[in-house]
Order: sequence, then structure tokens, then C-alpha cells
Amino acid sequence: MASSQEYLDFIIGQLDTLNNISYRKMMGEYILYFQGKIFGGIYDDRFLVKITKSSKQLMLGGTEELPYDGAKPMLLVHNVDNKELLYKLITEMYEELSYPKVKKKK
Repeated sequence: MASSQEYLDFIIGQLDTLNNISYRKMMGEYILYFQGKIFGGIYDDRFLVKITKSSKQLMLGGTEELPYDGAKPMLLVHNVDNKELLYKLITEMYEELSYPKVKKKK
């Protein structure tokens, strides 16, 4: 099941306290970026973030879920209405994330 544009718009609205949030549509789902680094995505209308030290600490007891078959587990964000938590979560995760690898042209 693909994610809806409405759910993406809602999540992007919840992240409006952060500058430089962007997304890319991929196979009906959305990959989310903060200042050029991938921090999570929208998968089947679920907001999932990468598992990092910060995300585990801020979302104690968070549910690990697979965004799609064969993927690494991610944490489901249950409290999407808490803008303060979302801001803190993403800004603290940022330092632990790497920039996407640039694919070399053949």
C-alpha cells in the first residue's frame, strides 16, 4: 500500500519548526531528509525514523517496524502530534547520521 500525499503533508506540517526538511517520492513511499541527511520516511502511512542512539533514548519502548520487506528495522513515531519531541528527535539524530552515498556514474 502506498502512502498518501495527505499523510505526508501532515507530517511535513508537524516538522515546520525545522528548516531544510525535504522529501523524495520513491515507489509510492517518501524518504525524508533534514539538511541533506536521510532521517526517516513515510511508509504505508507510518512515520518511521532511523534507529540511532538518540532516537532510542527519546522514544523509549519505541516499536521497531520494517518499512518494507528486506529493509532494516526503523522506529515507529507514535507521538506525531508533539512538535517539540519531533524537533528534538530529528536535531539530535542529525549528528549521528551520515550523508547519502553518491553513486558513481559508469
